[in-house]
Amino acid sequence: MTDDEILAEFRAADALLQGHFLLSSGRHSEYYLQCARVLMNSERAGRLASALAAKLPRELRQATDLVVSPAMGGVIIGHEMGRALGKPAIFVERPTGTFELRRGFAIAPGTKVLMVEDVVTTGLSSREAMEAVRAAGGEVLAEAALVDRSAGSNIDLGVPFYPLVAINFPTYAADDLPPELAETPAIKPGSRAN
Repeated sequence: MTDDEILAEFRAADALLQGHFLLSSGRHSEYYLQCARVLMNSERAGRLASALAAKLPRELRQATDLVVSPAMGGVIIGHEMGRALGKPAIFVERPTGTFELRRGFAIAPGTKVLMVEDVVTTGLSSREAMEAVRAAGGEVLAEAALVDRSAGSNIDLGVPFYPLVAINFPTYAADDLPPELAETPAIKPGSRAN
């Protein structure tokens, strides 16, 4: 899929939102990608996961034993990546603020893991989820994500990073908002919204 075809999938799902958004990173933006909306259609989710899987090096696809994603945002795309790769998929969650395995999920020592996210902005959630995988005995080989929203900041995840698309909408600090954003209240979208 080309970048335009990927963005067309987001537009078709009404998942490319425009307004004033407070991102989980604490920065503000005029645009927000609601990956949950683009993934709510199983056929679309499957197409996007297949496109993402195709971007991975063949050696990585073959070496992966398990797909792990952080809840909530990564669960659907992680499941679909598991399907695309023919690998089991589980998720980590943070009921008390720290990612952990629950629901009977386990990672055998030495298991080769592909971490899968919906959106990566700062990489903090990814790094925290990887810590949980390593604490359980897994070896994180790489991370894949639908969207790299790091705005070219060259985030360091400590492993190779394979996004389906990089989208670099401008973001702003709270004290440096353009006038059109400063005039409207910010909406906190996504899984960390109040």
